[in-house]
Amino acid sequence: MEKVSNIIPYFKAELLGITQEKEVISWAYIVIQHLLGYNRSDCIIHGDKEITIEISDEIKQIVRDLKTQKPLQYILGETEFYGMKFKVNEHTLIPRPETEELVGWVLKEKFNSVLDIGTGSGCISIALAKHSKATISAIDISKMALKVAKENAAINEVKIDFIQKDVLQVHGLQKVDVIVSNPPYVLESEKQKMKANVLQYEPHLALFTPEKTPVLFYKKIGNLAAKSLNYGGKLYFEINEQYGVEILEMLSKIGFVDIALKKDINDKDRMIKAIWK
Repeated sequence: MEKVSNIIPYFKAELLGITQEKEVISWAYIVIQHLLGYNRSDCIIHGDKEITIEISDEIKQIVRDLKTQKPLQYILGETEFYGMKFKVNEHTLIPRPETEELVGWVLKEKFNSVLDIGTGSGCISIALAKHSKATISAIDISKMALKVAKENAAINEVKIDFIQKDVLQVHGLQKVDVIVSNPPYVLESEKQKMKANVLQYEPHLALFTPEKTPVLFYKKIGNLAAKSLNYGGKLYFEINEQYGVEILEMLSKIGFVDIALKKDINDKDRMIKAIWK
């Protein structure tokens, strides 16, 4: 692997049995960008450029890690979300494109204050802070996740009040215009459908909800939101597609109005918005 032009063939030769060619090539370009700062066009222009032994060794180690099903984002220690760089590790979920859609939906509204419940890496709260002038707070049960979120806020130059709390043990929240949450919503029974890279490496605390109470977090947050949202305030959820109708009905019983269920890019019921009046 002496030249830049050898990197993609090396990835393909080593990893085509792991996943599809399209993803292998995508991984290769992300690694090239991370290690060399080259985009796809640069790879053509600098194809004959020699790479150092150190870079070559790093690439080989990344490929070895990918063979264990470890997500590339955890290997590199970072990912991109809403056009921004975020640190991630085993204490935080890897932000998904569907969550970017949720952020985009929230940003269509006017608001002065936001609370993000279950912030993880801080991707939702930080993206909202970067693209609005609102005062933003974020809570999470995990001290280690909050450590990462604070680093991400500093990297992206935004100010957020991060608080360690278990939302299931909370009896009240501060008054805000918007509450947004992407809580744990994967059922234990769905484990067998999940990819090994998610199941083995991403934090189960942030993924799974009890089988017998699949809308546990939504019910708790819905009831808290009813007490803490300002008049006309909005509640946003990312959801398990199986429970869209159940969550709609539950929010309606609590007293929310104008409840909307929105599909994601994959045509799955993924987001809910509800208004408190």
